[in-house]
Amino acid sequence: MLALGHERVPAADAILVRNRDLRDIWDANHAQHITAAIPPAIDRLLARTNEVYAGSSHRRFDCDFTTPPAFESRLNLDGFHRRDFLVMLLEGEPQGRAATADIRPCADDGAWAGFTALKVADWRELAGRLALPADDEVGENLARAGRRRAPAVRYWLALDGGEPCGFLCSWEGVDGVGQVEDLYVRPSSRGQGIAAALLHHGIVDCRRHGAQAVVIVADADDTPKAAYARMGWAPVAIKREYVRRVTR
Repeated sequence: MLALGHERVPAADAILVRNRDLRDIWDANHAQHITAAIPPAIDRLLARTNEVYAGSSHRRFDCDFTTPPAFESRLNLDGFHRRDFLVMLLEGEPQGRAATADIRPCADDGAWAGFTALKVADWRELAGRLALPADDEVGENLARAGRRRAPAVRYWLALDGGEPCGFLCSWEGVDGVGQVEDLYVRPSSRGQGIAAALLHHGIVDCRRHGAQAVVIVADADDTPKAAYARMGWAPVAIKREYVRRVTR
């Protein structure tokens, strides 16, 4: 899903996702599906990423249960910082009733402007939690990266009193496994069931487009994973992101 809307650069032993217009956005510039398992292959891949991501202020590698342990060990040796994410799978119907909410597609410039404003607010919260600079330009560029995924990925905007208050995206995925992601509700609209309504809406959309099971990815160090579990999502895997900042 993260690769949609961006360039995929040829490389041995990995898929390199790149967006030259959004060089400093991690989701738009990272390596995934890594298979390098022996020192010469690992050295070649690391050198190739330095070529492909020249001009970016970071290097990021997305790892999972298929990633060779030798590669992850090398990242640890080289000083990469690791964050864990919980991959959760919903196979049946979501538990609980969804509140009634005004949910509309991001289908025009006005809706995307509302999404961008909320994404900036979302980034401010996340940056504060991770002790990162809360630069609004980063939030705006994250919104641009999201819009680049459309229309393959469908973004939904929730309204409260006629004003945008939250968002979610949905995608039917591959092999019958869809994904809902990028959930946010502004603080003043929380506690009204809007997040659950967005999730229910996204699940229905994934299945309407052919998905059966639906994945969601949660920060392993944050609280939403418990709410997802109550809705019926079960933990199935861990995704590990390794990031290191570099000097351009």
